Amino acid sequence: MARNTILVVDDEQDILELLRYNLTAQGYDVLTAETGEKALETARKKNPSLIVLDLMLPGIDGLEVCKTLKSNHKCAHIPIVMLTAKGEESDIVVGLELGADDYVTKPFSPKVLTARIRRLLKKSAHQAGEDGQIIHIHELSLDTIRHEVTVSGKTLELTLTEFKILQTLMKRPGMVFTRYQIVDSIHGGDYPVTDRAVDVQIVSLRKKLGKHGKYIETVRGVGYRFGD
Repeated sequence: MARNTILVVDDEQDILELLRYNLTAQGYDVLTAETGEKALETARKKNPSLIVLDLMLPGIDGLEVCKTLKSNHKCAHIPIVMLTAKGEESDIVVGLELGADDYVTKPFSPKVLTARIRRLLKKSAHQAGEDGQIIHIHELSLDTIRHEVTVSGKTLELTLTEFKILQTLMKRPGMVFTRYQIVDSIHGGDYPVTDRAVDVQIVSLRKKLGKHGKYIETVRGVGYRFGD
C-alpha cells in the first residue's frame, strides 16, 4: 500500500522539524514549505494526500493558499488542516468557509494533530472509493473526479462546499437529508457549522442552478432532498 504524503506549511523551522519527526514516525512521507508560494508550487507538483497549513505566512498567507487550492479542481480534493496561532473564532470560520477541513490552534499536541490527520485521511479514502463517477440527473451532470458540474453542457462555477452539498444530494435522489447529515457527509460530525449556514449554502446553490434549483427541495421541519 502506498504511503500517504503530508505537506506541512509553516515559516517556523522548529514547527516543521517537530511535525516532520512525528509524522515520519507514524509512517507518513513528509514534504515541507516555508512560504505560501512554495506551498502552492509543491501542492500542484506533488499532489499530497493532506496539507497542514499555517495561516500566518510571509508573502501569500495561509487563507489565500487555501482559497487558491480549493478553487483548483486538481487540488480541491486535498484535505487541509489549518495550523495557526490565531484563536479568534472569526479567523477559524473564514478558513473553514474557504474549504479547510479542520483546524488546530498553537500551541498544539502532536498526538492530537496526528489523530485529526488520520481521521481526515480515512474519510478521504472512503470518499474516493465512493467517488470516481459521473452522476446524471435531469439536465445536470456532476463529475466527481474533475469536481465539475454542468447544466445542459454549460459548466457552473461552484464553491467546494456547494459542490459537496450537491454531490451528497444527487448521489441519493429522493432521500431526505437533515442539515446535520449534510454537514456530516461533507466535513464530519464535529464540524462547527450551524443549521443557518447550511440554509445559506442551499440558497446560493439554488441561485447558481437557476431554474434547475427547483430540484433541491425543502422538506419542512426535516431538511433537503434532490427531487427524482
